[in-house]
Amino acid sequence: MRLIADQAGERLDAFLARAGGLSRSAAQKLIQEGRVTRNQRPARKNDKLTPGDVIEYTIPPAAPVEIAPREMPLDIVYEDEDVVVLNKPKGLVVHPAAGHADDTLVNGLLYALGDRLSGINGELRPGIVHRIDKDTSGLLAVAKNDYAHTMLASQLKDHTMARTYEAVVCGSLREDSGTVDAPIGRHPSDRKKMCVTQRGGKPAVTHWEVVTRYRGYTHIRCRLETGRTHQIRVHMAYIGHPILGDTVYGRKKPELGQDSQCLHAGCLCFRHPRDGRPVVVYAQLPAYFRQVLEKLAALGGG
Repeated sequence: MRLIADQAGERLDAFLARAGGLSRSAAQKLIQEGRVTRNQRPARKNDKLTPGDVIEYTIPPAAPVEIAPREMPLDIVYEDEDVVVLNKPKGLVVHPAAGHADDTLVNGLLYALGDRLSGINGELRPGIVHRIDKDTSGLLAVAKNDYAHTMLASQLKDHTMARTYEAVVCGSLREDSGTVDAPIGRHPSDRKKMCVTQRGGKPAVTHWEVVTRYRGYTHIRCRLETGRTHQIRVHMAYIGHPILGDTVYGRKKPELGQDSQCLHAGCLCFRHPRDGRPVVVYAQLPAYFRQVLEKLAALGGG
């Protein structure tokens, strides 16, 4: 693949990640393996670029996947030769990790699609363009080939893939809408958590609007401008309105029967990687979310 540098002084690995739709670590790995050239010469990750530099790189074939395919129900809401969009249920882990070797969405994808998945993210995350938390339900885009993966990842990078979430938060928001613009980074003392921090934090922007107010709670709709880990959960807790059921970032005791975050990725919009046409996919609120709203309605308005 071929890219043209467009910013003076940008590090090669940063440019390759940004323009190639790769993670920073994946870009660095390609450079270290000698798969990247700058103006037809071997490149180094900390090379500083000049506008017009020609960067060429190759992505190796996906390594044989050792993950065991597993039959499971998959709620596929959109599919073509390049992309699958799934409606992930709450409680399902996206890709293998400690304690989840064979019961993840990736295991189900391998059973359903076999080798028809992109390999850019490595053998543990075939096809996975972006992820959502285990206890968040909703839409997730999966790439069937490396070209589609690169194009979709670039839309994530330039914020043209629109992701809209529904959530119930604790408390009553004063305004009808707002924006949280606060950088997010790893928590300094708990490495499993994220937090708002100026030190090492990456830009993070969440737009929110009120859907319905209830007594002590608010149903909101959030649109992500960026996609940091746990972004909505961290941002809403930061402004004093943690998501109902989020015992990591919010109230420690379950409320209204919710012991995990009431958060649903309900709408995904992107340009099709092959022809650029707009694709808009919706997933209706799942049963657990509707049950929460019924309980809130019984409490009365806020």
